[in-house]
Amino acid sequence: MSREIILLRHAHAENAAPGTTDAERPLTLRGVAEARAAGQWLREQDLHDLTILCSPATRARQTLEHALGKTHAAIEPRIYEATAGELDSLIDEHADARRLLLVGHNPGFETFVALLATGQSGDFRGMSPGGIAWFEVDGQAEPGAGRLKAFWSP
Repeated sequence: MSREIILLRHAHAENAAPGTTDAERPLTLRGVAEARAAGQWLREQDLHDLTILCSPATRARQTLEHALGKTHAAIEPRIYEATAGELDSLIDEHADARRLLLVGHNPGFETFVALLATGQSGDFRGMSPGGIAWFEVDGQAEPGAGRLKAFWSP
């Protein structure tokens, strides 16, 4: 069964202010513009049958909201600080989703993109804030099994 995996990296965020945690960092004005641009690009694609998992970090939730508005998404704590292997396991848990969108963070996202595309986790070229990697996968999301459908950045 063919399915699609879409990774949306959170847009630019403020530095952590004194007394706040990394997870509480909000988007900058630039980040809001990046998230809106990502949303515009995503809406130009065919987004039916979309299952969304989002990191609980403020910047990820704000990216999703500015990109797609009020939409149903599951907040998935395991995305925050996830390694490529942890992302792979999470994606496999949602193998029944025809189109899965994850909103999260580097370095896990860029490492997972390289692993899925080439089978080598050291081949990543980076994923810019607000960037999107869209894959088609037959079966499991195994190393080298993904066909890159689109790679977009604001």
